[in-house]
Amino acid sequence: MAVFNPQQLQELEQQAKRNRGHFSHEQLDELQSQLSCDLDMLLKALLPVAATFSQAPISHFNVGAVAFDKTTGSAYLGANLEFSHQALSLVVHAEQSAINNAWLHGAKEISRMAISDAPCGYCRQFMNELDKSAELAIMLPTLNTSLAELLPSAFGPQDLDNSQRLMASSTSHLDSLSHEISDTLKVHLQNAYAPYSGNLSAVEISTQSHGQFYGRYAENAAYSPSLSPMQGALSQLALAGLKLDEIVISAITLVETKGHENQKAVADAVLQSYATDAKLTHVLAEFNS
Repeated sequence: MAVFNPQQLQELEQQAKRNRGHFSHEQLDELQSQLSCDLDMLLKALLPVAATFSQAPISHFNVGAVAFDKTTGSAYLGANLEFSHQALSLVVHAEQSAINNAWLHGAKEISRMAISDAPCGYCRQFMNELDKSAELAIMLPTLNTSLAELLPSAFGPQDLDNSQRLMASSTSHLDSLSHEISDTLKVHLQNAYAPYSGNLSAVEISTQSHGQFYGRYAENAAYSPSLSPMQGALSQLALAGLKLDEIVISAITLVETKGHENQKAVADAVLQSYATDAKLTHVLAEFNS
């Protein structure tokens, strides 16, 4: 099994922080040369790096995941994120974090997932929403398998007559907004995935010294494994090695589809886990039918 030494791991962690958990095709090629290993072995070797970004104040169980995008040859880290004093259903699982990271960075086809521990049923269901999920390879520390083997007789978008898939859905056309938002937030809003509720929604966290962080709604055919915009944005913050209550927040903006709103209460609940006085600006959007 390919492994990085402690100094290499520390350097990779710093590199991951700078790039918010993204390793390019060129960087992966270089790392493969360093370890003289194949891609699957490299993705497994990156799991300890991913797990360093875990924030698990409840379980104290740190999980790392790495998603590989076949279209660009890039890898995206993910780690579990827990919120103190809130319902456990709000937890972001490492697999969700990695897929969300890839999606926000423009990935189109996740063909491989390396995970430090066997994925729970919740995460298997979340991965099943992906385009080409039937072909998804799963690499565990001591086992290479597939999502099809881990989730037989799966329930998915096809069972709800949904022809869309996460990472393969079309861009929606924005008609109007109740308040102006940034152009980047508009892009995330238009590319949210909400085929079941119709609530295309996204969030922008603006910081004073660390830039902006985004999240967009990713729904699931089983409903419960859906990832809220706020969960997605805070996961991105964690992958930069940051915590909301340890940095200065300039603004937080949540935008939802008028008449389909369902995310403000979730966003408020998650924010209550942090010692921050940041206020949430709520914006409503309308889309061309």
